[in-house]
Amino acid sequence: MILRLLPILGITFIDILGFSILIPLMPYYVLKFGAPAIAVGGVFAAYSLCQFIAGPIWGNVSDRLGRKRVLIVSQVGSTIAWALLAISPSIGWVFASRALEGLSGGNIGVTQAYVGDLVEPKQRGQAFAYVGAAFSAGFVFGPATGGFLAERYGFAVPFLLAAALQLLTLVLTVWRLPESRGTTIAQGESVVGFGDIGASLVDRTTAPVLWLRLVYTLGMYGWFSAMTLILRAQLGWGVESTSFAFAIFGVLQVVLQLTTIGKGVGRLGNRRSTNVGFAVLVCAFAITPFMHTLALGAVSLVLFGIGISIENAAFPALVSDLAPDARRGTALGVMSALDSLAGFVMPPIVTGVFGRYGTAPAAAIVAGFVFGALAIGLVQARIDRAGNPAPMAVPAE
Repeated sequence: MILRLLPILGITFIDILGFSILIPLMPYYVLKFGAPAIAVGGVFAAYSLCQFIAGPIWGNVSDRLGRKRVLIVSQVGSTIAWALLAISPSIGWVFASRALEGLSGGNIGVTQAYVGDLVEPKQRGQAFAYVGAAFSAGFVFGPATGGFLAERYGFAVPFLLAAALQLLTLVLTVWRLPESRGTTIAQGESVVGFGDIGASLVDRTTAPVLWLRLVYTLGMYGWFSAMTLILRAQLGWGVESTSFAFAIFGVLQVVLQLTTIGKGVGRLGNRRSTNVGFAVLVCAFAITPFMHTLALGAVSLVLFGIGISIENAAFPALVSDLAPDARRGTALGVMSALDSLAGFVMPPIVTGVFGRYGTAPAAAIVAGFVFGALAIGLVQARIDRAGNPAPMAVPAE
């Protein structure tokens, strides 16, 4: 199995290597323009809103025309967006570059669909663990490289490096990545747009896990937007320290994905594994307001690494198992779109609360959503055991 996945794993690694340069640097880059903390959340939200618009469309197009073509278009747009970010003269240009990246960002959902095409259902947990390892390996080198370069040469250099890496993934995709499915359009088949989201959220098969995913990611995207700011407030870390912490975090995830997570998910099953991951993440976020020492910071980040490693392997496999083969790309695209919706809604909220009230309330919002996902996941697991696949009720507004 690993040999069949090597091309997409290599492209994923290089793609995330470039992207991971951004995560610890972006909050500092936004603050450099004199913007408030809530603007950090706004920049993350701009990317996610545009990805929310584009995600299900790219997923559906990949079902119809092939995964490779969509990845090529996405990588062209991302290369341009990274270059624009490097030369941004104002915060408005920063927003524009992230919006362009979001509109062209079909990579994650399409990559997951590509993997789902190549492996049998019983092997998908292990396969997505390999993807998670490639993803995490990018995080080992990207943040440390970005922090080193930003401290010595300014922000433009690491962002231009990310653009160059994205260009490399484009070349590799064109020349080395085989298509995983047919490229002809079935006669009479029409392009499905945003109706996919609504249809998937009421579909008896996929709706429960997609609603679960939305609750989970509402918490996680709030955390990702505020994580760098919280580490600076709680532990006094700057650009380089935060970047190296992200790199160590990446090492942890690679080790976990390659040694224990894939096998553990295979033994426990995708459903039970997601619930274990939720529980571990709740513990990590509960510690956050108290991590004024390196030791507590390490405990919180290790728990966070374990929890997110489990979710990165189990959740896509769970959705892939539930979706019909012909609609797998669309289902994973909808999942990616829900992630983007959470990424649009939560960053301004959590960074705004952090800027006004501090770490504890911001962490409480994140922990509350993940605990809610755990509660919903346990209910769904009980329904599964009872042999009743009825969809979960839509949460009230």
